Parts: sequence; C-alpha cells; structure tokens
Amino acid sequence: MRTDARGAYVLLEDGARFDGEACAATLDGAYAVGEVVFTTGMSGYQESMTDPSFAGQLICFTYPQIGNYGASADAMESERAWARAAIMRDAGNGADAPTARRGWLDWLRDAGVPGVTGVDTRALVRHIRGAGAMRGGLFPDSVAEREARERIDAEPAMAGRDLAGEVSPAVVSHHGTGDGPRIAAIDTGIKRSIVCNLVARGARVALHPCTARPDELLADDPDAIFLANGPGDPAALGYIVDTLRELVGRRPVWGICLGHQLLCRAVGLETFKLPFGHRGANHPVKDLATGRIEITSQNHGFAVVGPGGARRIEQDEPVRWETDFGSAQLSHVNLYDRTVEGLTLLDVPGGTVQYHPEAGPGPHDSLYLFDRFLSQVREARA
Repeated sequence: MRTDARGAYVLLEDGARFDGEACAATLDGAYAVGEVVFTTGMSGYQESMTDPSFAGQLICFTYPQIGNYGASADAMESERAWARAAIMRDAGNGADAPTARRGWLDWLRDAGVPGVTGVDTRALVRHIRGAGAMRGGLFPDSVAEREARERIDAEPAMAGRDLAGEVSPAVVSHHGTGDGPRIAAIDTGIKRSIVCNLVARGARVALHPCTARPDELLADDPDAIFLANGPGDPAALGYIVDTLRELVGRRPVWGICLGHQLLCRAVGLETFKLPFGHRGANHPVKDLATGRIEITSQNHGFAVVGPGGARRIEQDEPVRWETDFGSAQLSHVNLYDRTVEGLTLLDVPGGTVQYHPEAGPGPHDSLYLFDRFLSQVREARA
C-alpha cells in the first residue's frame, strides 16, 4: 500500500467521524465533499469510480481490500473518474493481474482523486444504513472539523439536484455500423459497457446530449429511444421528462436505472429518495413473468412509487398502474426492500428495469434483456 503517511478523516454532516490515512491524490489541505454512499461489490472499483452515476459522491467500498488487481483501460466506464473520493479499509497498489497496466493508487493519483485507507468501513456503512446516505467529506488532519463542517454544509443536497447536465456530452456521437436498428439514446451519463452491449448486438447507437429536443432525437428516424443511467435526482430533470412525453407512443422507449425513473415520471408516476440506495453487484431481483430470481448490479439512490403510493410491493404479483399513456404492469421487484425494479407499458411500446443488465461489474444474469429489447425493436420495425 502506498500512502502519503498523513492522517485524514471522513466527516458526515451529522458529525460522525471516521479516521484513516490519506492515499492516492494528495489532499494537502484540499478536500472532497459530496454525498457519502457505499457499494457492496467485491470487485469493479475502477468501473465504479468512472461510472458517471457516481458524480457528486464519495464512494465507501465495503469489500475490505481494494486495488489488489490493479487498473486497466478496459475497466473504464467513461473517459474519466466521476466519483469524488475513494474510502477504503485496506487500499493496495498492486498490478499483478494479467490485464493490469498500473497500480490502483497510481491510477487514482493521476486521475486527481483523493483516497483514504485504514477507515473502519464496516462502522461507516452501518452508520449510513441507520442514519441514511448524507453529505460528508474527506479531509486531511490539517483541516479543522469546524471548517470541514462549513464545507459540508455548503454542498447541495442530492435531492432536487440535476447532475445529468454535468455529465452529459455537448454533442451527438455515433457508435456501431451496418444496417441494424437505429437507437437514439439520451445520454444522462451512459456507461461504456451499455453502449458496447448494444453495438455488439448489431445496433447503431446515437448518443444525444440530455438537453436534446424531440425533433433532434427523431431527426435520423430511429427505431427506438433508449434511456440510460446517470446521477442525481430524477425529479430535477423535468426538461427530459417533457421531452419523453412527446416521444412515448411514437417510438418504443426502454430505460435503465435513471432512465427507468425518467420514463416512469414521463408517464405520470412519482419517484422518491431511498434511505441509502442500492449500490453493488449482489442485489436479488425477481422477474414476475418467469419467477426467476436474478442477481443484479445496481447503482441508484431513488426509486419509483408503486400503485396507490406504495413504496414497497408486498406481493409477488404483476400489479398495475393507470398512467397518462394507458396501463403499466410491474415486471420486476427487489427482494431486499420490495421496491419497484421494472415495469412494462401495456398500451404503448416501452419498458424499464431499475438495475444494470450490462453489469460492469457484476453478474451477467440479466444480459438477455439487451437481446429482448433489440428483438422487440426489430419486430416493431419489420
């Protein structure tokens, strides 16, 4: 493990403090603040740091050893690191894996991302699970707690925050060749592995800025609209919801993660902030059509309200909502906290899942959903 041999600490907005040793990018009196969240994946630390859905957040890794297989170009989910800090129990800098090109801490340092090791991450996670995800910061010991509290208090809360605009591209980019289905994607922070999964199945994907208007998204006559993952509160993205309301029913629309929440809001449903979110690669989800239980990869802090205002779906039944675009049916339910994990629009073509079928990292139980989506698009195009 390589550190700068100086003390550092994580401070939460409720005053809870967790001490450790600074590592990765040197703090030198600087600091990182944002929402402190945890992820339960045993691997995929580089993928997590480069996932735009973690923008504005400090990641606490629950697995104790982080960095033991190094870093590589293949593990990049975007062009840069978006998470603001890495909080670890035992950080390593080895590069012994066949695919590794450098050490983890070297990669963090070059990315300008501070880290802390030696933290009692179990205690930190137990605190967040009890008190909820909250604002916090990573500070060197040279920064007094009073100043640290002021910095944390100045950080905007995640609820009501539009971070999609910060991670979305400024211009359209095109991916894939051939004569496969044309997919117009609203890029609210899409992961590279999602694009790769679509392209590998023959799709031609156009990634549009999240501010794209309906006429811009339809300009190339796409066969479907795709909504991806991203950071922040879906309730703060009314401009995207307004765009979607003009597209639903005109093209098939499919959403993942934040895209699931945005499509649900577009058809008239509501979302709410979870106490501490779903982040990790071991979340059980039940497919209500098949009865199959999938172990899924997830990264989100908000969820969709069920029929009648329910935040939990107590029965394994495909309950229905009446929406602004006809009926919708529950397709998947989370077996940890019984939250909505997916729905299917019944009167117009469209559907969603809350989790990440591409994994990156995580299990591949749900990769078939990309095949199902593109099969439906091809059938609609025929």
